[in-house]
Amino acid sequence: AIEALKAELSELKRPGIKGNISYNSGEKIYHLPGQDYYSETVINSKYGERWFCTEEEAIDNGWRKAWD
Repeated sequence: AIEALKAELSELKRPGIKGNISYNSGEKIYHLPGQDYYSETVINSKYGERWFCTEEEAIDNGWRKAWD
């Protein structure tokens, strides 16, 4: 239970928008909490993936919203 709480708190400290890069197309796609595949999406900064605080920030940096 403690480890699950630590993981949940760690997620709360991060910006909530995940900026993922498609392995197939190289397309930059952002995912919002509650969207399909949000929880499965893993951000790996070594591939240029990142977190965003706002949709505007993601769009301004060349990312598009994931389709539901």
